[in-house]
Amino acid sequence: MKKSLPIILLFLSVQLFAQKRPRELGIKIGVLPTGPFNAITDVAGVKVGQVTLVNEKDVRTGVTAIIPKGGNLFQQKIPAAIYIGNGFGKLTGYSQVEELGTLETPIILTNTLSVPTAADALIDWTLNQKGNENVRSVNPVVGETNDSFLNDIRGRHIKKENVLEALKNAQTGKVEEGNVGAGTGTVCFNWKGGIGTSSRKLPGKLGGYTVGVLTQTNFGGVLKVNGVPIGEELGKYAFKESLDKSSDGSCMMIIATDAPLDARNLKRLAKRAIMGMAETGGIASNGSGDYVIAFSTAYQIPHETTQGTSSVTLLHNDFVSPLFMATIEATNEAIINSLFMAKTSEGFQGHKVEELPKEKVLEIMRKYGRLK
Repeated sequence: MKKSLPIILLFLSVQLFAQKRPRELGIKIGVLPTGPFNAITDVAGVKVGQVTLVNEKDVRTGVTAIIPKGGNLFQQKIPAAIYIGNGFGKLTGYSQVEELGTLETPIILTNTLSVPTAADALIDWTLNQKGNENVRSVNPVVGETNDSFLNDIRGRHIKKENVLEALKNAQTGKVEEGNVGAGTGTVCFNWKGGIGTSSRKLPGKLGGYTVGVLTQTNFGGVLKVNGVPIGEELGKYAFKESLDKSSDGSCMMIIATDAPLDARNLKRLAKRAIMGMAETGGIASNGSGDYVIAFSTAYQIPHETTQGTSSVTLLHNDFVSPLFMATIEATNEAIINSLFMAKTSEGFQGHKVEELPKEKVLEIMRKYGRLK
């Protein structure tokens, strides 16, 4: 009986710490309250759909779709902006969003070499929507990270039907995190990364607006959790002993809000997401594609109109700072959530990436007095 005790304790320890969000384990990031799901879907109308591809030893990839609102997004566009933290990436659709300040398709996240396939599927999806029979131009927005360490990326296993399935299955409410969708094969801070999400709900006196963030984490640096130097304490971080590429990768950050912002202030919001990434220890290395896509669901912009002018109520500059803070906090927590919810994964050519050792992390957090 005594011989089996360590095994039982190990099992209980794994069960206790496996795949729980930081807040469930006593780690509270930031000071603002979260929405009910602590997810990008706390912004009313936003849906997320995911398809995960895991096949034998070589395929570890997937698709994550973010649909900002119901109805025909092409005919009733929404304000949007994109900010480039570091441009080593293959983001499709940037220039038109930058020029016109609008989003006319859902946002798809996948792996680097599947961007053209995803864009093609997104075009199909848009052209096939009722009311778009005469559409002759579509600006699909597709972001990516490179999952080639765990995934046979050259096999280009993502097909159009996978993208269309993710769009079809998109729903509100709880969002699955970790090794799912576009985060199936990603690596973050040398541990298993993935999909993470978080939100912040401003108090009524600050407008009562919601900011939601979803991240696809595949980058490096020196991990910090709520200011605690976890990477340093665990002795696992980029450039520890030599010049290497462990910090390379990418991070896609998607921001949704119901605050009435135009493209200019949405870009200001997007810039703050990079600050949230920096709080986790990310360094936006030379080989990292760090992009932020921000949109507002507060109003719509018609594709065609007979009116030469439009009237929209917008939030004054002096009132956007709480949204900046909400974005920083939600981005920070979304990235950390992706790590806590990810599982150890073995894939392409036998490569293996361990999940974050949460029990050790909690011990370090307790040591620094940062555990509730």
